[in-house]
Order: sequence, then C-alpha cells, then structure tokens
Amino acid sequence: VEVYEKQPIYVGGKARSILVKDSGTDGRKDLPGEHGFRFFPGFYKHITDTMKRIPFPGNRQGVYDNLVTSQRVMMARFGKPPIISLVNFPKSMADLKVLIDAATHSDTGLTKADKDLFAEKLWQLMTSSYKRRQEVYERISWWQYAQADQQCKGQPELTCPYAEYFVGGLTHTLVAAKPKLMSTKTGGDILLQLIFLMLNPSAHADRVLNAPTNDAWLTPWYNYLIEKGVKYNHHHLVESFKCNRDTREIESVQVKDTKTGAVKTITADYYISSIPVEFMCDLVNEDMYEVDHTLGYLKPLAKNVNWMNGIQFYLSEDVKLTKGHVIFLDSPWAITAISQLQFWPDFDINKHGNGKVKGILSVDISGWHTEGLNCKKADECTREEIIEEVWAQMKKSLNVDGKVVLRDDMRVSNTYLDDDIVIEKHGGKVQDKDSEKLLVNAVNTWSLRPEAFTGIKNLFLASDYVRTNTDLATMEGANEAARRAVNSIISITGSNAKFCKIWKLHEPLILAPLRWLDKCRFEKGMPWKNEVPWLFKFLHWVVYWAHRLVGKA
Repeated sequence: VEVYEKQPIYVGGKARSILVKDSGTDGRKDLPGEHGFRFFPGFYKHITDTMKRIPFPGNRQGVYDNLVTSQRVMMARFGKPPIISLVNFPKSMADLKVLIDAATHSDTGLTKADKDLFAEKLWQLMTSSYKRRQEVYERISWWQYAQADQQCKGQPELTCPYAEYFVGGLTHTLVAAKPKLMSTKTGGDILLQLIFLMLNPSAHADRVLNAPTNDAWLTPWYNYLIEKGVKYNHHHLVESFKCNRDTREIESVQVKDTKTGAVKTITADYYISSIPVEFMCDLVNEDMYEVDHTLGYLKPLAKNVNWMNGIQFYLSEDVKLTKGHVIFLDSPWAITAISQLQFWPDFDINKHGNGKVKGILSVDISGWHTEGLNCKKADECTREEIIEEVWAQMKKSLNVDGKVVLRDDMRVSNTYLDDDIVIEKHGGKVQDKDSEKLLVNAVNTWSLRPEAFTGIKNLFLASDYVRTNTDLATMEGANEAARRAVNSIISITGSNAKFCKIWKLHEPLILAPLRWLDKCRFEKGMPWKNEVPWLFKFLHWVVYWAHRLVGKA
C-alpha cells in the first residue's frame, strides 16, 4: 500500500491537530492547535473499531482507550445565564439536579406550543420507517420539517426561541450544517442517535480524546502503518487520472511533488481516492465520465460544501466553563467551544508555549457567511478581526449578570487560527478562502452521492461524500466509506480475507412494530400518522416486556 498525502508533515486530513509554529520559547515545545476540535459521539462504531486495533503503550484496547467521556453541555446565551444539561443518562444525584435545573428553565421563551410541536416531530421521526426517511425526509429541510417558519412567525432566526433551542441548536453541533439546508433524513437520524444514547444508562453520548489528536490517535496510527509496510509519500498532489475506456480501468495517476515540483506517474493494481469532493470532481475527466456517468454528479454535489474551522485561545488560567462542549446559541458565527486541558490529564502544558499558558479554549466557527457583532461576515475579516470578533461573541455569552468568565488579560500567547483560512485582499477588500471545506448533507443530495465502488474496475472512493449508513460528513462516515471500498476490492479479487464490518445506525427494538406499521402505510402511498391499531399496541407491549426480561436476564 502506498499513500500520497498533500500535507508535508501531518496525516489524518481534517481530523489532525497542528503544532503552532514558533510558539514554543526557551526550549519549550510548540503549542497544540487544531483544524477543529474532535468529538466522538457514542453511536460511532466504524472509527472506534479501527481505533481499538491501533496499538498504544499501556492500553488494552489501543488508542480507543484514549477516549474519555464528557458529562455536560452548556448552552451559552447573550445576556442570560447559561443552561447546563447532561449528555448522558443521569447516574448520580448531582446529575439529576443538573437535568431538573435545565428542564425547568423559565427564561428560554419557549411556549407550551413550541414544546408540544417539537415532541410531536421527534415522535414522528422515531416511528417513521427507514423508507420514509430516505425517500421523503431526504427531500425536506430540517427547518421545514420542524415547521420553524410557523412557530417563529416572522421573528429573526437568531432570536426565535423555537429556532434557537430546537432547530438551530442541533445544527450548531453537526459539522457546518444549516437548518434551512440540511436534509431531515440526515439531521433527524443523527438527532435520534443522540437521544437514544442519552436514554441508555450504559452508553456515553459524547467522548473526546485525552490528549491532542496527533498524540492520542493519528501519530500512533501512522507509526503502526509504517511498521506494517505502508509507504507514505508526503507533500504530493494528484494532478490527473489516466483512464482506458476499453478496459474500463485506471492505467496510471499523475502526482506532483509540491516540494520539488517534479511530476510522477504512479501505477498500481487498485486506486482508492480519499480526495475531498470539491477537488475530486475536477479530476474526473472525459474518459472517466464515459466509463461511469455517475461520476458526473460529483460536480453539482461539490457545490454543497461549507466552512467549519478552528481557532484556539491560549489563556493564563484554565477556564473550564463546563465538563463538555459549549454551544453559543446566539452567536451569529455559530461558534462552539470546549475547554481542552481538563480532558488532557497527562499533557504538561508547562512544557509548551511561552510558559504562561495554563488553559486552552478551542473554538469552532461554522457561520462564516453571516454578519457578526462587528457588522462584518467572518469571510470578509482579517485574521485579527476574526480573533477579536470570536472573543467578543464568547464574552457577550459568558460574562453575564456581573460574572466575568473571560477577561482580555487572560490571553497570554498568540491565538491560533486554522491555516486553512487564507486571508486575501482584492481591491482593498478582504476576501478569505477556506482551502479545506466540509460537505453539508443538503436537501435531496443523496442521489448525487456515489457508492464506494465505481464503474471503473479498479477505482474506489473512500471519503465522507460516499453513500454510507452514517450519512454525515465526519471521520465516522469516511471510515465507513473506506471499509466499503476495501470490501469491494476483497470481493472482486476473490480474496479469502474477512470483509470489514459495516454497522447500521441504532434503532431501538421497542419501536420496531411502529416503524413496520409506517413502512406498510408508506408502501400504500399513505402519509405518516400517529395512529396505532390495538394489535400493534399489543405487539408494542410484548416487545417492550420481552426487551425488559432479556435485559434483566
């Protein structure tokens, strides 16, 4: 196996962490930065299975044992105290108090009608068949499905409680998705996974790594692959594919060494492309298209990308905020954050940076095309303006009721903004570019997405835009796509190697009779209806108690 990698040093694509160049002084190491902070929801199966097989000193389950659980989520708001809630099933009196306090908040502005409608919409998702989700909800935006326009009645999106807490709150946490663009099939499926996890006493809804991503995961993985004989070719970019129409095969690939400028011709038995969709679509040439017309759909699919990039603030104090992620609900730039060092018990920050750093606040920016408090869009700001505006939005959300959580004098080292944000000036105006964007699962784009195998015999796709059960542009989706690509190679070669395991999203057995009933209704051309015949109520009761008895046994 040979890998051709764009990055001159790092591996892992968008999941990587980054050493902030020249940030270490007096013999200290450079500070850790990130393309964007990582989190591992409990429904992830594919990437965590891989992690269990990557050796790590002292860990029985490899790098998987470097995952630690978060306990809380904070919803920070402009001018109001934050709402702190659980991310897991309550396991203590303290957890119950937190849950009750979050549930009884009276200053959200949510009405009984808001809560009733959202509960109805959740129940509809839970009891809808997979077919209905795939063929109907895929074509409806999350905003439309949730009836946000009806509930907001002309209120601005950022100030409408229903949109703020129920509709937008979900998409803040899901890559760079936006409620008016994201399909209900994708957003609804993922929301259900998170809800099912929170209701499961033995599950953990949210996990993070116990050290910077490279240290805890990617570097051990890289070293393991090298030991297995994988050859890594850094600073190489794919320039073109040579496809033979008659044999329906890729004959070679041209790659450019970005360090020397030399162009090389690479030949192989099989080619697996992990190139992002916005770049892969430009590499599909006429010969490739003639062999497989479905590759032509990558061009329109590539229009559905957005920005989500990280920024790290290095502080003189370890401002923990909460034991988990923070969602800044009112933030026009859709920022989320995590106080990092509380999850890194063995990471000695005193050996990094300028010796004054005691805390790292890692932030993701998802709303790059919306005006901030400074009346400017993030993609029209200089580096310094982006840093100051993100800081201002966080202070407005956290420094409330006379309580000062963030102070300007806490910032003791240069803030790191992801290098993928390229600041350009045109005619005196700033216009930024993001060199590594994220696919958004927009409405009705499933039909544009390819399978892991193609009509070209020896070309396979292993990237987050491939059709997967995960159906979300994440490392989990990319890992599942890679497994499908490997399974295709095993199949066509007749190898006796074991197929990679593929998991479906979890669907509780207790709801199976209701989903089956909806499947029957859908196949007869009928809409979803909250109507359950007495026989199905009985079956539902039988399944429930059978599940309980098996669980006790």
